[in-house]
Amino acid sequence: MRKGLRERANHRVCQRGGRAAERSDGVRPKLDLDPVLVARARELARRAGQPVVDLARSHTTVSVERAVLRLAGVTGADPDGIPWVNRLVDAVVADVGLGHGVAASVFDALAREDLTDVTLLAQKAAAGSVRFTQPTGRAATAARRAARKAAAAGVRQIDRRRAERDRLVKRYGDPKQRPWIYLIVATGDIYEDIPQAQAAARAGADVIAVIRSTGQSLLDYVPEGATREGFAGTYATQENFRLMRAALDVSSKELGRYVRLTNYASGLCMPEMATLAGLERLDMMLNDSMYGILFRDINPIRTFVDQRFSRQVHARAGIIINTGEDNYLTTADAVEEAHTVTVSQLLNEFFAHEAGLADWQLGLGHAFEINPDVPESFRLELAHALLARELFPDAPLKWMPPTKHMTGDVFRGNLLDGFFNLAGTLTGQGILLVGMMTEAVVTPWLSDRDIALQNVRYVLGAAGGLHEDFVPAPGGFIQQRARQVLGEAVRLLERIGEQSLLTAIAEGTFGIMKRPPDRGKGLDGVARHEADYWNPATEILEAQPTGAEPTAVRS
Repeated sequence: MRKGLRERANHRVCQRGGRAAERSDGVRPKLDLDPVLVARARELARRAGQPVVDLARSHTTVSVERAVLRLAGVTGADPDGIPWVNRLVDAVVADVGLGHGVAASVFDALAREDLTDVTLLAQKAAAGSVRFTQPTGRAATAARRAARKAAAAGVRQIDRRRAERDRLVKRYGDPKQRPWIYLIVATGDIYEDIPQAQAAARAGADVIAVIRSTGQSLLDYVPEGATREGFAGTYATQENFRLMRAALDVSSKELGRYVRLTNYASGLCMPEMATLAGLERLDMMLNDSMYGILFRDINPIRTFVDQRFSRQVHARAGIIINTGEDNYLTTADAVEEAHTVTVSQLLNEFFAHEAGLADWQLGLGHAFEINPDVPESFRLELAHALLARELFPDAPLKWMPPTKHMTGDVFRGNLLDGFFNLAGTLTGQGILLVGMMTEAVVTPWLSDRDIALQNVRYVLGAAGGLHEDFVPAPGGFIQQRARQVLGEAVRLLERIGEQSLLTAIAEGTFGIMKRPPDRGKGLDGVARHEADYWNPATEILEAQPTGAEPTAVRS
């Protein structure tokens, strides 16, 4: 009976992209994982995740509603820097509540006030000169028709930006090698970030990540305009997105390869950040299903509702997400808690697929964070990285460099980063974040980045296609460790299924942070859907599949 079950599981897994037989790049699996166990892990992740999806589908948040109105054309901010979209949603919520959705009320008021500009309506609402009601009958029909038309115009703009990316990738080409080299800039000043980003691209970086200013994830609004005074990073704003994307387009033309741009869709404004990223043609976004819960103490329900909508936007925009499993290993032990990373990856995969993202958009996270003093630490790192690679064969996994055990000894740090780069190329990672020898000590100088990029280029160039030749010994240390972690992940998923994912998060299962569902920042911005809840953007985004893979990414 077990043999028959294994054969059926093999068939199902092969149908899902060769997960038990062969990767899309032709490299055969090397860990000899039990396909029945792999299939069970995915099924358990689905069971654990589905109640959370149901919760997300039955609730809304102020940020989801603000994202809808941004698609519908609301722009700008008041003299205090508070976006007009915040003012508008706050006014609707004060009059009719959040649970109906705001679109119908806004466009009903627009018609009653005889206005055509939604931003002007927001300004009048902020001044207290507009009152909102929940329309019914013909008024509701007319309001919904107008709201859907406006939201559709925003989605069409996202579609145009996606098509524009496809044209530019075809014109300039993608990097010839994998993994893509991912490098961070973070001065706090967008006008300083731009030349640093362009210099990094000339030095070999394929993806530029603009680190967000400390604490922005806890702002319940998106700052407006170009900014020059961030803290340990640069504020994520629509104008900053536009400026950096334009600068990297110049670099793409200069270098003859498309340079990708990354920022953050996390925190209290996750849906809005995703929307602005789609409108300004960002290529990747940090977007994890649990990071804000665990590391920013944002309410779990708020986070799960927001991440579903944001991922629907990412799917439509052709944006690759980067998840945050690496963060767990900065607070928990990277050996003892390795299985929690695998569990989170499986949950992130389920949530992403449910929201419409395709495998090529799943930059699932993991990290090189085992204490270097642990015996066999490099073999353990290889086992963990190869397990992730084989569980998600068609995902461009994002491999994170050592940070937790950097001591300030730059020579030791550079050596650790070299081992990290080697592990990445041996296990066929898709996105390699450049490690800095000055990590966690100082903000890196341009010279630090240059040395770090030299390290990456040497290792990737010298190793070449070594991942094709690297095959762990059958039944040896690496295979046994990978199977052990997978087995522990399955047992944890079974336990989560017995108690619920929200309970598991409340008990500190991931990253040892305990986050109950009735607490955390942003809970007051969550509402259960009323019977007449309506969201034109969700209606449009769910109307058709959006995960088609660009030819350039496939190649």
